[in-house]
Amino acid sequence: MPGRSSTSSGSTRYISFSGIESALSSLKNFQSCISSGMDTVSSVALDLVETQTEVSSEYSMDKAMVEFAKMDRELSHYVKAVQSTINHVKEERPEKVPDLKLLVEKKFLALQDKNSDADFKENEKFVQFKQQLRELKKQLKPKEDGRHSEFDPNKDSSRAGNKRDGIHADRENDLTEGVDEDMIVTQSQTNFICPITQLEMKKPVKNKMCGHTYEEEAIVRMIESKHKRKKKACCPKIGCSHTDMRMSDLIPDEALRRAIESHNKKKKRHSE
Repeated sequence: MPGRSSTSSGSTRYISFSGIESALSSLKNFQSCISSGMDTVSSVALDLVETQTEVSSEYSMDKAMVEFAKMDRELSHYVKAVQSTINHVKEERPEKVPDLKLLVEKKFLALQDKNSDADFKENEKFVQFKQQLRELKKQLKPKEDGRHSEFDPNKDSSRAGNKRDGIHADRENDLTEGVDEDMIVTQSQTNFICPITQLEMKKPVKNKMCGHTYEEEAIVRMIESKHKRKKKACCPKIGCSHTDMRMSDLIPDEALRRAIESHNKKKKRHSE
């Protein structure tokens, strides 16, 4: 029988799983396609937030990300079920070829029964997507608040009641808003600076362990240099207690990159 062999002495037969393992490898490659899809959805969602497109569009991106996360979870469960079945059969070495499809389905359904919304907290792409949206909204919030303050009803009523007092009040408000905006910009620019190069970041990456950000090239070079000398790489942010940085801790900080670009475009427009 194909896929089975036995010794002349009649020892325990075994089943070859080379075909199944090859197909399993192809399934794992499909997971990279799901990952690319999640990256695309995340990028579009950030574009929508940055351009302040209708909230409903943002939610549709959120739903798309959930669907991708569900596909990733389902595929992971199926791969795990197949691998578990193969390992079990290899250990048992049955005389008859078992119904592999049935065994896989049972293990797969058992894994699916344990599904919950909390699973998404373990999906790195999904977690990163939610964090980046929050960060970008936080970066954009000062600008939104500044724009809304121009339509302060109290300011409008002061103009109607007394033009001179209204003008005086407007000047005071403009001055106050200008000071607040300067403080916000200064604080934001501080967050734009890499703790290693002390320069504005172009490709910021975030440390998943401590939340600090650095210029990608600088932090990668620092970690590689430390590891070559068999030393641990400490987070270069002053006061941080994270003392064992690894390459796997770093993720692109898309929200910060967009905020830096937006700030520079705004600064360029003002200078012109």
